[in-house]
Amino acid sequence: MGEHGAGFRMNWLAVLSAPALCWLVLVWLLRQGKRLPMDHPNERSLHASPTPRIGGVGIMAGVLAATVWLVTVGPLQNALPVILAAFALAALSLLDDVRGLPAALRFLAHLVTALACLLALGISGWMLLPGTLAVVWMTNLYNFMDGSDGLAGGMATLGFGAMALAAWMNEATGLAALCAAIAAAALAFLHFNFPPARVFMGDAGSIPLGFLAAALGILGIQQTIWPWLFPLLVFSPFIVDASVTLARRALRGERVWQAHRSHYYQRAVLLGASHRQLALAAYAVMLGSAGVALGLLMLPPQYAGWLIALWVSVYISLFLVIDRRWNRSHHAH
Repeated sequence: MGEHGAGFRMNWLAVLSAPALCWLVLVWLLRQGKRLPMDHPNERSLHASPTPRIGGVGIMAGVLAATVWLVTVGPLQNALPVILAAFALAALSLLDDVRGLPAALRFLAHLVTALACLLALGISGWMLLPGTLAVVWMTNLYNFMDGSDGLAGGMATLGFGAMALAAWMNEATGLAALCAAIAAAALAFLHFNFPPARVFMGDAGSIPLGFLAAALGILGIQQTIWPWLFPLLVFSPFIVDASVTLARRALRGERVWQAHRSHYYQRAVLLGASHRQLALAAYAVMLGSAGVALGLLMLPPQYAGWLIALWVSVYISLFLVIDRRWNRSHHAH
């Protein structure tokens, strides 16, 4: 009991260290003023004034502090390939935030990192290719969805929080502590990013967070902590919007790799919703998706189909409402 209790306390110290360091790093960085890399508004942006894009540095600093604690205790050995890969992507993405890197180089790095991570986790055979593509897609779609104040920070807080709860329920204490630490660091970042945002996440935050969502989701599947539907449902607010938007743009013959303002969350703002209204509405959807995902774990299997059908109908209804209002506004002009 003594050894187990000490390990439990160390896990909580890891979780608490993440938001504390994230907060301190962001307070210090924001004092640097105009020397920071800035996100300048353009025709595809939803913000109106230049804003620092270094929030991801604070989040990943907090995750690093938690990782050091957890590796000291020893419950994170199986997740080390995921953590190391995430920090490699964070470093590359920070360089991109500061200097700018070619899109082809970034995508190649995402592909190689995802493949190497899954191989290190022991995934091979027919699962390797779809698993790699899923990780690369999640890595990038998280970045696509980081375009409105409070959105990506809220998804990280609620998404990784739900994963932490599911891992804890299945006695995977190390994974639970890691996910809780990521959620807690994102919550500290959200203090600076909630509308009106004083700082944006930047690629140094959104890219590794998207990677962690996918890779830790796969790790949980591999360790039978949750079924494959669980991480998909948890992060479905981002997955569905980004995937449907990409499919629609491809069907219209648009250049899908170019930046745009046709995501549903972007349309909501362009139709008149404030960033705060969008964030609060998105949090409600995120809480609902997390609740459905956790319900999938707790309810008998025969209810799974009904839960999924219910949540699919929610997304269809939301998208139809936005599409209808969008078409009306454009016909009016």
